[in-house]
Amino acid sequence: MRKYQAEEWILKERLIGIIRTETEEQAYMSAKACIKGGFRVLEIPFTVPNAHMVIQRLKEEFGDGILIGAGTVLDPQTARTAILHGAEFMVCPNLNQETIQCCNRYGIVCMPGIATVTEAVKAMEWGCDILKVFPGSVMGISFIKAVKGPLPHALLCPTGGVSLNNAKEWLDAGSVGLGIGGSLTDGAENEDYAKIEETAKKFVSIVKNNKSA
Repeated sequence: MRKYQAEEWILKERLIGIIRTETEEQAYMSAKACIKGGFRVLEIPFTVPNAHMVIQRLKEEFGDGILIGAGTVLDPQTARTAILHGAEFMVCPNLNQETIQCCNRYGIVCMPGIATVTEAVKAMEWGCDILKVFPGSVMGISFIKAVKGPLPHALLCPTGGVSLNNAKEWLDAGSVGLGIGGSLTDGAENEDYAKIEETAKKFVSIVKNNKSA
């Protein structure tokens, strides 16, 4: 899949399921539950044991039916490992130029973490289109509106602090997408994958009913 196609997919789906679990098997099963619930874009963070193998396993099983990416990508070495195992986009908590360059080299979407207007501008100058607002729980929904003032063209996707209760508010504020972690995969530790599937369905419904551009 080409870079522009992956970006279009993310912007169309508007939901990124972040599968942060304690074990490899929990990540795989949680991801499957999210897919059953309607998620088509998933991020496997490198805090998950053998995250690259989970990415490969999911890509082999679901193919072009999902867009699978790697998260908590701190450096270009991690990015390359993820790419070699099938990752189609990278999500970073930080802004690292070498990581972005690595992704650009291989034609992979990179969503770096930004927390200031300066970081947002740097990320766009370095070739990033979708920017991860992180941590969303600290920055707050008002941050989206504030940044969209001087940077109306910035494509902002908050991660951290997004829940069923505030997802619509984030979208209405101008977020182009939502990175959803703990509030989505709550239940993985107890292997309650039915709960994850139902939560996924609720998030999908919120996005479908949202008219924000």
